[in-house]
Amino acid sequence: MSEVLEVNSIDVFYGELQALWNVSLKVNKGEKVAVLGSNGAGKTTTLRAILGILPIKNGSIKFLDKEIHNLPTHRIIELGVAIVPEGRRLFPGLTVLENLELGAYTRKAREKMKDTLEWIYQIFPILKERRNQLAGTLSGGEQQMLAIGRALMSKPELLLMDEPTLGLAPKVALSVFDIINRINNDGVTILLVEQNVRHTLEVVDRAYILEGGRIVMEGESSRLIDNDYVKKSYLGL
Repeated sequence: MSEVLEVNSIDVFYGELQALWNVSLKVNKGEKVAVLGSNGAGKTTTLRAILGILPIKNGSIKFLDKEIHNLPTHRIIELGVAIVPEGRRLFPGLTVLENLELGAYTRKAREKMKDTLEWIYQIFPILKERRNQLAGTLSGGEQQMLAIGRALMSKPELLLMDEPTLGLAPKVALSVFDIINRINNDGVTILLVEQNVRHTLEVVDRAYILEGGRIVMEGESSRLIDNDYVKKSYLGL
């Protein structure tokens, strides 16, 4: 299996305050991998470091065998990383179609925009139906679909997802996990950050558990879901 992402022993600080200690993780091509943990564990910080938004103090980050930790964010995105940000961050005053088109801002993505748009509409028929509607008038679940669709418009090699089920009704949250499977089956490698531990472990191949900025456990999801510590600490069993 070829490695898409390798995060190697990174330390990250907010000013004087250390947020991540010696964090390592990897994502292979075609995998769905999760970083799990409670609020404030360092999950979003990890994604920000991968995207170059936060500098790393020590360690390295490689994407497709290329060191990216010294690159600006826009270059990392051009190389093939996209993110579905926490809270969706849509442009509410623009239409669904305009939000999607904004996702295809790299030259490579613009060249394939028409085909990519058709692919997005196959995954999310509701977005095609609502393409001329303002994004701000969509329901929470539809807005999350649009945020995922916008990220996919850049045709990423690696899709980062930051808390995609946050604030959604349970039934809608489950549909997001179905979408994650569908996207992955279409060949997109996924690194997912989530608080919803049970449903995430039912969907992903492998997971890392972060506590207080440190990885305390990692492994195949089928093993973690049966782990006594995970059951007690995260599954309420």
